[in-house]
Amino acid sequence: MRRPYESMRGHFQQAAAQRGFTISASQQTAVERLSVLAGELAGGGGFFRRPAPPRNVYVWGPVGRGKSWLVDTFFEGLDTPHKRRLHFHDFFRQLHDGVSHAGQEPDRGPHRHSAVERAVDELLGNCRVLVFDEFHAHDAGDAMLVARLFHTLLERRIALVTTSNYPPSGLMPNPLYHHLFEPTIALIEARMDVLDVTGAKDFRQVRHMDAGASRFAQGAALRAVDVSSLQRLGLAEPRTEEATAVPGHQRELPVRAVRGDLVWLGFGALCEGTTSVADCLALAERFGTVVLDGVPPLASCTADGRRRFANLVDVCCDRDVRLFLIGNDPLSGLPESSALMRDLDRTASRLAMMQGAGAAVR
Repeated sequence: MRRPYESMRGHFQQAAAQRGFTISASQQTAVERLSVLAGELAGGGGFFRRPAPPRNVYVWGPVGRGKSWLVDTFFEGLDTPHKRRLHFHDFFRQLHDGVSHAGQEPDRGPHRHSAVERAVDELLGNCRVLVFDEFHAHDAGDAMLVARLFHTLLERRIALVTTSNYPPSGLMPNPLYHHLFEPTIALIEARMDVLDVTGAKDFRQVRHMDAGASRFAQGAALRAVDVSSLQRLGLAEPRTEEATAVPGHQRELPVRAVRGDLVWLGFGALCEGTTSVADCLALAERFGTVVLDGVPPLASCTADGRRRFANLVDVCCDRDVRLFLIGNDPLSGLPESSALMRDLDRTASRLAMMQGAGAAVR
C-alpha cells in the first residue's frame, strides 16, 4: 500500500494525464508541497494525530496557471471526510451572516467565544482541512473581519490551503488602506508556505477538455449586440411595465424584468449601486440566466463599479449561471500593462472561458 505522500503525487499525475497535459515546472513545486502536506496530515496512523498541525499553504499566481486545479486535485485526493472546499465569495458571505447572528446572542460570560469564532464553528463544524479558492482582500470595510477570520483559522488545528491571484504583500492593494492589512499579511507569511506558480505557461490556452465537457456549453457573453441578435435568442428588450424588484441579500434589487429563470438587470443599478457579492450570490441561487445591459467600457467606471462587475462574473462562473452582457466590450481601452488590467485579469479570463465555451453573439 502506497504512503499518503506517494499516493497524492500519483493522484496528481493521473489527474493531469486525464486532462491531457503535463504538470509544468512552476506547478511541480506546489504538487510536491501539497503531497508532503497530505503525508503530514495522515502521519502517525491517522489524520491529525500529530502533536501540532503542519504549516499551511498559500498558492498564488496569475490567472490561467492552474491554481484551482492544483488545490481541487489535492482536495479530491485527501482520504478524510473532515474536509471542506469553499470559494471565498461564498464563505465570506456566510461568515458575514453568521457573525451578525452570533453577535445577537446573549452574553455567555468570561469564557464566551467571539462572534467570528462562533460563526466559524457553525460554518465548519468538525472540518480539519479547509481549501479556499480565490482568496482576496480589496474592501477596506471587510479588512478587520478577514483579519479575524485568518487569526481564528490559524489558531485552530485546521489545515488551510488557499489560492490567490496576489502574493500576500499584494493583498488590500489600495495604499490608503494597505496598512490596515499588514498585520494579517505578516501572519500569513509567518504561518503559511507561500508558493508562486507564476510560470510562463497559460493553461487557459490548453484545449484539454473533451468536447461538450465545459460547464458553459449553453452560456454566452454578448457585447455590442443589436436588436436582431437579441430576438434570435428570445431576449426581447424589457417593457417598462416589466420593471420590478427581487430579493437580494437583506435588500431589494431593482431589475428590468423577471422571466421565469431569467433576470434582466441594468449595469448602473447593479454595479454602480450599493450592491455586494452577497447580492450576486442571492441572484445566482434563484436564477439560471442573468442579462446585464448598459455595459460600458470598465475604464470609464468607478472603482466600485468595476469591482462589482468582476464579482458578478465570478459568481456566474462559479455557479454555472448563463451570463449575457449587452453594450460595450467591458475590457476595451485597457492597456495590457496597466494596473487596472492586472486587477481585471481574472475577469477577462473568465469571460473568455464562458464566451469560448458557449455561443457568443456579437
